[in-house]
Amino acid sequence: MKVKKTFPKILWLIFSSSIFFILLYFALLYYTKKAEKQVYNSTLEQFDNEIHKLLQVNSKPILVAINNDTNWDEFVNFTKTKDTLWYNQTINNELDIYEADYLGAYDANKNFIIRTPTNSIKTVDFIPKKEMELLDTMGINKFYMKIPEGLVEVTGATIHASDDPLKNKTPVAGYFFVVRLMDATFIKNLEELTSSKILLIDNDVTPPHKKHKIISLYTLKDNNNQFIGKLVFERNFQVYFENAINLLYLIIAAFIINLIVNLIYTRKLVYYPLDLVRRALESGNRKAIKELKKTSGEFSYIGNLFEENSNQKLELIKAKIKAEEGDRLKSSFLANLSHEIRTPMNAINGFTELILNTKISETEKMEYLNVIEKSGKNLVGIIDDLIEMSKIDSNQLTPNLTAINLDGLVNELYETVKVTIQNKDIDFKLIKSKSQAKFNIVTDDIKLKQVIINLLTNAIKFTEQGSVSFGFEIDEDQQLIHFTVKDTGLGIDEENHKNIFDRFKRVDSDISIKVGGLGLGLAISKAYIDLLGGSITLESTVGEGSTFYFSIPLQYSVAEHITVKSINNVDVIKSASETILIAEDDNINFLLFQKMMQHKNFKIIRAINGQEAVDICLNTPNIDLVLMDIKMPIMTGFEALEQIRPIRPNLPIIAQTAYSSSDDKIKIEEAGFNGYITKPLNRDTLFELINKYLYKENQNEI
Repeated sequence: MKVKKTFPKILWLIFSSSIFFILLYFALLYYTKKAEKQVYNSTLEQFDNEIHKLLQVNSKPILVAINNDTNWDEFVNFTKTKDTLWYNQTINNELDIYEADYLGAYDANKNFIIRTPTNSIKTVDFIPKKEMELLDTMGINKFYMKIPEGLVEVTGATIHASDDPLKNKTPVAGYFFVVRLMDATFIKNLEELTSSKILLIDNDVTPPHKKHKIISLYTLKDNNNQFIGKLVFERNFQVYFENAINLLYLIIAAFIINLIVNLIYTRKLVYYPLDLVRRALESGNRKAIKELKKTSGEFSYIGNLFEENSNQKLELIKAKIKAEEGDRLKSSFLANLSHEIRTPMNAINGFTELILNTKISETEKMEYLNVIEKSGKNLVGIIDDLIEMSKIDSNQLTPNLTAINLDGLVNELYETVKVTIQNKDIDFKLIKSKSQAKFNIVTDDIKLKQVIINLLTNAIKFTEQGSVSFGFEIDEDQQLIHFTVKDTGLGIDEENHKNIFDRFKRVDSDISIKVGGLGLGLAISKAYIDLLGGSITLESTVGEGSTFYFSIPLQYSVAEHITVKSINNVDVIKSASETILIAEDDNINFLLFQKMMQHKNFKIIRAINGQEAVDICLNTPNIDLVLMDIKMPIMTGFEALEQIRPIRPNLPIIAQTAYSSSDDKIKIEEAGFNGYITKPLNRDTLFELINKYLYKENQNEI
């Protein structure tokens, strides 16, 4: 079958449309530039005329006043009598009329008679004789000159009798000059008059053109008509766009027409066949396949392929469902992994570093090894559980039942958790069971431990002060083991009870930041309890606390009790030299910092949230360095840094974070931290940063 090529037609349509609009664009650009140039030249010419007229208006009051005064008989007599009393009583009073900085009079022999002094111009006799000779023929003249006080505008006129208004019949009786200093005040008044920005320059170079600005130049010349300076008037230039906008409307209209044509053409050759392909892919519609075969070009060939391969549709659907299920399971696995794995890894790496690189007693070594052993087992269990969580979604999870000593398991969990909260104001209690298990019980100990740890962790983190207790009771009648985890903490609003066990959901509050992860703890716990054949319930009141109850089946296995080793309590280090503030809400992480630094001569202060870190930094001036956790309740590390920096700009603040992506590192650096360290903590990196910012590079490790 000969295939008709439709794709080149579509390409040609797109190409022709593009050429059309490109040509329109350049036409618009050319027209706009041309119109802009015309408007600019016209505006510039208008501005230049306006400036020169305004300058004439500015000089006219002086010309009128000086013309009146110099055609005054009493002024003629003054040039002969040189009566300074008359001058001071008459001419000096007209200084404000002239708005001048200097008034000076000369006699017919061009000799200086008197001046009107001001604070601006103190030079006495500076009018050139040649200017007076020029006035003999011109009668009145304005020019510019430089004096010690700066550039001045000089207006001069010959003194004549009142019966000689044209100043060309009688001999010259004298000369009178009005001078204005072109200082900042003069320029400012001129700017207000001309509505322009003015620049006074002393060279004949034309200033460069500025975008959206127009300028007018006014040359200043002396009495010999020589260049002495230049006034540059500058004003904003507004471009006239109406014609360009009208042309744009035409382009938009042309584009719409072209789009309609393209849509009609595309619908016939592309959209309708593609819709048939969609219907065939979604449901295997035979009518759609039949119509697709009747189309032209490649789509007709595709219709033949659908008809020939219709038997493979079910396999494709199954493969699609399987791939989607795999993606969902993988996403769930990665989310759970991020939520659960960091805390035990931090303990393992941190306490291993302490054992390898610090001098510790055998008792401490055994204590650390116990923590590492339990964290390692917990980590393996968590990884198994995360894999099994994915299996739960696909109904592939089965419990790993073993015989355990229930009393020993509970005591072990109590001792382990007690170590992590010794610095917190919580009364942590183990409720003694009224009825003991007769023998070891059969259950999945990894899952049971994880359920209890998850519930205790939530209880402790949501309890700032008060009590946390847990325990169990054996119910021989119903063949159940009832567990209870109770706290006097934040409590949970009743409307959130129905969602508390849903994955990826948690109660939103400042303190909920402490929970960490993605809110999977209670969801995982419920999944494990369901798997073990049990049930879990919740009782909680906001402000009073929460109690979780869960039960699992009681099944005995005759075996010896398992002994459990306890974990020693960890003492807070007390050393005094450089003071380091550790802002860390997690007790295990803070304990690791303490153990890493216990052989260093540091004084350690702890803040359990961002607000407390800010308060300590602002109220304790002897703090030398801060290790700031990024994710904390009440106020994050970023928010705390913003409040500390303006008050303590030189205080070294190092971020400590479980985030390790490149984007997170960039965010930390841009926020203004001096440095950062990621979890799990590395001892060498920690001390390198501390030494660097405490200027103790040569400090030897103990």
